[in-house]
Amino acid sequence: MDKARGSKLKRRGSYMFEQEKLRKVEKAKKVWEEGQVVPTLKKYQERKENFSTVSGIPVERLYTPLEIEKLDYEKEVGLPGQYPFTRGVQPTMYRGRLWTMRQYAGFATAEESNQRYRYLLEQGQTGLSVAFDLPTQIGYDSDEPIAQGEIGKVGVAIDSLADMEVLFREIPLDKVSTSMTINAPAAILLAMYLVVGEKQGIRMDKLRGTIQNDILKEYAARGTYIFPPVPSMRLITNIFAFCSQNVPQWNTISISGYHIREAGATAVQEVAFTLADGIAYVEAALQAGMDIDSFAGRLSFFFNAHNDLLEEVAKFRAARKIWARLMKERFGAKDSRSLMLRFHTQTGGSTLTAQQPDNNIVRVAIQTLAAVLGGTQSLHTNSRDEALALPSEDSVRIALRTQQIVAYESGVCETIDPLAGSYYVESLTQEIEERVWDYIEKIDALGGAVKAIEHGYIQKEIADSAYTYQKEIEAGQRIVVGLNKFEIKERRMGGLLRVNPVVGETQVKRLRELKRTRDNIAVQNQLERFRKAACSDETNLMPYLLDAVRVYATEGEICNVLREIFGEYRPVEIL
Repeated sequence: MDKARGSKLKRRGSYMFEQEKLRKVEKAKKVWEEGQVVPTLKKYQERKENFSTVSGIPVERLYTPLEIEKLDYEKEVGLPGQYPFTRGVQPTMYRGRLWTMRQYAGFATAEESNQRYRYLLEQGQTGLSVAFDLPTQIGYDSDEPIAQGEIGKVGVAIDSLADMEVLFREIPLDKVSTSMTINAPAAILLAMYLVVGEKQGIRMDKLRGTIQNDILKEYAARGTYIFPPVPSMRLITNIFAFCSQNVPQWNTISISGYHIREAGATAVQEVAFTLADGIAYVEAALQAGMDIDSFAGRLSFFFNAHNDLLEEVAKFRAARKIWARLMKERFGAKDSRSLMLRFHTQTGGSTLTAQQPDNNIVRVAIQTLAAVLGGTQSLHTNSRDEALALPSEDSVRIALRTQQIVAYESGVCETIDPLAGSYYVESLTQEIEERVWDYIEKIDALGGAVKAIEHGYIQKEIADSAYTYQKEIEAGQRIVVGLNKFEIKERRMGGLLRVNPVVGETQVKRLRELKRTRDNIAVQNQLERFRKAACSDETNLMPYLLDAVRVYATEGEICNVLREIFGEYRPVEIL
């Protein structure tokens, strides 16, 4: 496949339907439009002049076989578990095993988060998903002045292995899979997790989970970066290489479209920019000397689920198909697992409203359905009160029950890819795919995702889309129930979870005690060994991180070594 490929689906493939029957459909549609639609429109105008998806893709009044007449079923749709995986990555999908039900959680101290994890597991959650506080995400210890006021606020504070040991206390790591949303210091948090498993007597090859480890989307859409792109990519490929040899069940990266979408991207941009980042990670690993099939099977993705149900389903189907073609035709992957786009989904945080927060339960249910109909492997459902605060126990239980009701009561899991063959869904899948290929072609022409980010191209595209969407809401062209229409007078919601300000003082006190009582000579020795290894581009840093973590070197201390060597990233100005 050419590097800058555009997929022109409508011009390839054989006819799916007999031409004579298609012409009959075309004739019948014309008679219907002239005989029924036109008279109806004279009496009752449609709700608006132009209909479109949230991404701005025009939506026709009616879809028939004419819209997918040249769709090649075998090449473009296929069967579940077979290339190009449009209908799913597993042959039996949810008839064999349901998706992993996770609830993204973490707040205050490791003790409090541990209690929430154990509660969720008791309620039927099947995987853990860890949220870290802001200082942890950007590589600062809790006793740093910059951390004050943010400790434990948007996630759990983890300064050292001691905190990680408490976080997973009484949770056997060989019995759960754990997802950790951490990026710039991902290698350090992964090292801590591996050592906790070691202390539980669990071999690394028995541990299952995912680490987000996606720095490119931080530069483009989120902002929790530390180091510049080149050394950051080195850390990522070090993880790829280490885990391929030692932690084979671990997903070494979760290439994230979620935060790209939260920043204001459309569904098309979410897929395009996420897959472009994926291409960059694959290329970096290949340049580091790795074989494509040694790591590609452990790449995973993380997507958003928004309210436009059918567009979201089509988005997921198109993403699988595009990634399979990229891996097979551009990178020459041979192992079928290397071709599979496996993904976690989180419902759309930016779609939640502080107004009439119970409405968010309905939004999340729609988004859950979109993720499941789209074939997700793992799912987190947001809670009704997250536009106001961290989720309460009651709210998070409702969110989990939403997944369970869809899984066990809705019937949509009884057959595979139940919307396949829908004229609209198949047409929309094609349209999204074409638009994504167009973006990939543009990014390739700029030199790839890293260069596109350095030039500010991706950031500007996202910003423009966010601005357009907000203008539509403010103009009343896009309705958000309870926000710009159907408003009511309402009381302030009670029972919200608030993090006690004392948490910061407690965490700092604990950290200072650790630094006083640990073997500080051993810490300094391991940090010096790590420093020397980091100065050599040829050295994999993971073994040195494990040694530093084992003697209770803190995340901040390790990151400060890397700051001295790698420097810090400064964002591009976008005008």
